[in-house]
Amino acid sequence: MTTDVDTKVQLQVQKEIRQAEDNLVNWIQDALDKTNYGKSGKDKLEESQFRNLVRVSDTTESPEVIKNFLRYQVGREQKWGRGKGSLAERIISDIDGAIKQAAEAIAQKTGSQDGRGIWIELIRRYLGYGARYLKYLNDGR
Repeated sequence: MTTDVDTKVQLQVQKEIRQAEDNLVNWIQDALDKTNYGKSGKDKLEESQFRNLVRVSDTTESPEVIKNFLRYQVGREQKWGRGKGSLAERIISDIDGAIKQAAEAIAQKTGSQDGRGIWIELIRRYLGYGARYLKYLNDGR
């Protein structure tokens, strides 16, 4: 049974997540602008591959599953880049760093006990904005 306090906390969490969106957009755009990955030719990273990562994030509650899928993709092909300076490593770094810190700050500020749920929601939005921006980079310029 949801109490009024639970509902109030959930509403505050959603408000804080919306306020964090500018950072999420900036982080993923910076990652796509400044890292190494397939930008042309046969190794070009397509929106469909990025959307597959978004789909995985939508079907799990585990950041580790998302990172595992991304590492699997890196092992299959070079479209995500490889090693230091790659898009894949930057996304993983953002998930474990800035996004996790933002989730912890939101949980603390709102008194939410669901820091992991907040973290997953931020990851999903970050990746979703990445899919949009990649579409722009590939077709909109």
